[in-house]
Amino acid sequence: SPAQETCLALQNEGWHITRILCAGWLALNGRAYTGIEDATVTEWRDRVTGSVRAIRTSVPKAQASYNALRKNLANVELESECIELALAWHTLEAPNPESNNMQAHERDKLIEHNLAAAAPMSGMTVNTRQHVSSLSDILAAFQQEDAPP
Repeated sequence: SPAQETCLALQNEGWHITRILCAGWLALNGRAYTGIEDATVTEWRDRVTGSVRAIRTSVPKAQASYNALRKNLANVELESECIELALAWHTLEAPNPESNNMQAHERDKLIEHNLAAAAPMSGMTVNTRQHVSSLSDILAAFQQEDAPP
C-alpha cells in the first residue's frame, strides 16, 4: 500500500515505525503526539527491534543463498515492531472526547504536528519532506470512523 511504502521509506531515513503509527493514530483521533516515549518502549526498540534490524541489514543482499535468512529476520523484525507498538499503546493517554468536533484544517495541522514530533532529531532532507507530505495526505484522507485503536 502507499502508506506502507511511505512508512518504510521514512524508516530508511532513520524514522521509527512505531512513532509514525502512534503519531498518525493520535492525530486521526484528535490527539497531539509529543514524541516523548516511555522508557520501556525505547529500551525495547534499542535492544530488540534495533538489534534485529541491524542484523538483517548486515546480511548481504547480493547473495541469493542468504535470501531465506533475510526473510526470516525481516519477519522477526516485524514481530518485534508489533511488540514495540503494543508497549507504546499502553502508554498513550485516554481519548480526547472533543476529537469528533475537529474541522478538516485543524486535523490536517494536527497530522503535520504529530508527524513532526515523530521525526528523528536529524534534519529532514527534501526526499524525507516529500515522504512526510505524502503520509500527511494519506492520513488526511481517512475519516474519523476509519481510525480504530
